[in-house]
Amino acid sequence: MPLPRVLVAAAATLAAAACSNPPDRLAGDTPPPVAPNVDLDRYLGTWFEIARADHGFERGCHGVSAYYEYREDGDIRVINRCWKDGLDGELDIAEGRARLIEPGESAKLEVSFFGPFFGDYWILDVAEDYSWAVVSEPAGRYLWILSREPQMDESVLDARLTFLQGLGYDTEGLIYPDQWESAEAAPRDGLPESAG
Repeated sequence: MPLPRVLVAAAATLAAAACSNPPDRLAGDTPPPVAPNVDLDRYLGTWFEIARADHGFERGCHGVSAYYEYREDGDIRVINRCWKDGLDGELDIAEGRARLIEPGESAKLEVSFFGPFFGDYWILDVAEDYSWAVVSEPAGRYLWILSREPQMDESVLDARLTFLQGLGYDTEGLIYPDQWESAEAAPRDGLPESAG
């Protein structure tokens, strides 16, 4: 899910599988199942990062959020925001685009922040009301728990972790970034007026 601007080149290299990848957090070689019937219209909008697997391009990021909206060409515009080293740190913004890997497979997307290089973005699970989502990729190296609100109820988070463990994910060592008290309290810097 979110990439800081200063490391977009590293993310592109990652997407091209041309650099060292983080450890595989998924037991076995079978890709995880994805959520059925994801409604991308409802998935659009702002998501706050509740937890993530450790990886270089988000190192030191807090207050992380991602905003999605349709582009004129039918792809999805992605705006990732990160405050470096704390909520009072410097804002870093990366803009990219996402697209479906296969028509009709709405839970499997790929995202690019640099040129022609794309990385997998699989929606493994999403709330019925689209209040939270779990995102990873086929090898389980990247993992995000996202929420519409920057604070997630502990019971909801525990259920997401249990879900991931049931799929064979190692959830030890996940990073829980500092987040804003509420969506209303989160700064709008870097977001378009369409973000509402």
